[in-house]
Amino acid sequence: MSNLLDSFGLALASIRSHGFRSVLTMLGIIIGVASVIAIVALSQAMGDIIASNFKGLGSNSMSLRSLTTPEQALQGKFNRITLNDYRHILRHVGDIDDIAPSFSPFGDYGTAIKHGSTTVFARVSAVTPNYRILSQATPQYGRYISNDDVATRRRVCVIGRKLREKLHLPANPVGRFIELGGQWFKVVGVTEPRTEAFGGAPDDHAVIPFSTGQSLVADPAQLDLAITFNVIDSEQLAAVQDRTASLLRQLHRIAPGQKDDFEIFTAVQLQEMLSRVVGSMTMVLAGIVGISLLVGGIGIMNVMLISVTERTREIGICKALGAQRHHILVQFLMEAAMLSLVGGIIGAVLGYLLALLASSLVPGLAAPTIPWWAMVLALAFSTLVGLLFGILPAAKAANLDPIEALRFE
Repeated sequence: MSNLLDSFGLALASIRSHGFRSVLTMLGIIIGVASVIAIVALSQAMGDIIASNFKGLGSNSMSLRSLTTPEQALQGKFNRITLNDYRHILRHVGDIDDIAPSFSPFGDYGTAIKHGSTTVFARVSAVTPNYRILSQATPQYGRYISNDDVATRRRVCVIGRKLREKLHLPANPVGRFIELGGQWFKVVGVTEPRTEAFGGAPDDHAVIPFSTGQSLVADPAQLDLAITFNVIDSEQLAAVQDRTASLLRQLHRIAPGQKDDFEIFTAVQLQEMLSRVVGSMTMVLAGIVGISLLVGGIGIMNVMLISVTERTREIGICKALGAQRHHILVQFLMEAAMLSLVGGIIGAVLGYLLALLASSLVPGLAAPTIPWWAMVLALAFSTLVGLLFGILPAAKAANLDPIEALRFE
């Protein structure tokens, strides 16, 4: 223990005596650890956003939409979820509630929306009143789409906060008229602001009554619906999913063994899928930036080899005074490990500051949190890198012949 403490003190003294060189030596480790910590912290923040966005939907929410493969699209064939599918699901799939069909009457990529001299481009969806429940849209001003709106095909719309800001409308624009895809609509409500995810705004859109949207399309029979509903009993989630899939396969005349031309997913499945994507991206990026740790390790080995050459005479004196081979070995290994550990600590702090800066620049991204395992893993790995790349210089120093070392100039 006494020898370890002495080696620790000598390592610190050596690092302090060559401060600038030590900082340059640690630079690769600092950059590597800072990058890893920043990536992990930001991925945690994105994971929290995903969880918060799906929290309100509950574990019993289910959605379905059409699925067209790239090969089918190239052939001009586009699969659809039709009104007939919707009616059959409503009639024959039990244990469901709050079913809400929706579609984009002006196309999936949005349309021009105009107010006064201001024109913006945003999504427009034709929905039923149940859509408010499933999308967790709460009116901040005015009201949401009603059954009367659907029954009478009223030209009314509910807009999101972001769209209101883009159109330079007043805080409460209820009663104002805006132009959606060349058609005039009266604003009857503005939804409360929701968390922005990955720089996107979930309330940068407008919704209109479902029947009004039908009247705006050339051929209502060609509508491609997205359908969302709640399963009354969450334990029946898998059974309802199977029944819905079986019904749609029958309606679409899909033969056994053929792939579905639709996809059904629950809120939990979608959350898990997004979490896996974020996790995979984190691992790939962490692996890429981890290469800089190896570069930093090579830098440490290079500087330590130079240090051995510079201190050859010092090593010879130590050996002449009775220092054993393992004393010299431990001293140089300790110095390499200290360089890596200090670099790792500086990198961890810098990485957190970078993540904090990124969260302040990206709208809706919460303050980053660093899991304890990420910090421990980063510091342990950086220390291990220092030890591995410090073995060769330490062994070279320990194997020096004391007589030859004393003669070195």
